[in-house]
Amino acid sequence: MRKLFGRRPSRKVPDWYPDWRHKAFHELMQKTQRLSEDFCISKWPRYDYDLRLGKLFFLEDGVVRVFADVQVAGSTSAKAGNWCWSWANAHWPENMTVDAQQARDFGEEHRIAELAQDYVKAKGGDFNSLGWELTSVLVRIVEAEGAYRPQPGDDDTGLFLILKNVGWADAGCQEAGAEFQGRTLTHSGVAVRH
Repeated sequence: MRKLFGRRPSRKVPDWYPDWRHKAFHELMQKTQRLSEDFCISKWPRYDYDLRLGKLFFLEDGVVRVFADVQVAGSTSAKAGNWCWSWANAHWPENMTVDAQQARDFGEEHRIAELAQDYVKAKGGDFNSLGWELTSVLVRIVEAEGAYRPQPGDDDTGLFLILKNVGWADAGCQEAGAEFQGRTLTHSGVAVRH
C-alpha cells in the first residue's frame, strides 16, 4: 500500500471533512441546477469534447450552442472497482489535470487519503456516486462552475469533467474557438484508460 504523509494512510479523516464533503456535494447539485436553468446543459441532444483544447461543447443540429472549459477530475472503472484521479493517470494530457492536482495538494495538506492517493475503492460498488462525490470535492476546492459526466464507455468506464467559463456560443464563439461554430465535432481520441 502506498505510503502517504510519511506513513501508511489512516482511514481516519479530519473531523470537519465528512460534513465539508457533504456540503460540497450539495453545492454541486445547486450548480448543476443553475447550469441547467441558465444553459440547458441537460437538454442538448449532443455533446462533444476535445481534451487537447480543454473544451466541452453542447450541440443542436450540428451547431455549437454552449461551450465550457474543462479539466478532467478522474474516472471510475467497474473492472478495476475504483476511482482514479486524473493526476494519477499518465494517459491524460498534463494540462487537463492541473485542477485535480489541487485536490491532491489539499488532501496531503489535510491528511485526507481519498484526495491524496491515486485510487479510491467504491464502497458497495457504487462507482457513479463515488465519482460524483469526489468530483464535487474538486469543484469546491477549485471553485469551478459545475461538473459533467459523459455517457460511460462500453467498458463501463465513467469520465468526470469539471466545468469553467460556461457560455453561450453565440455570445462568445471567438473565445471558444470560432473554428468550431457550426461544425459537428468528434471526440479528440484521448481514450480513458484506467
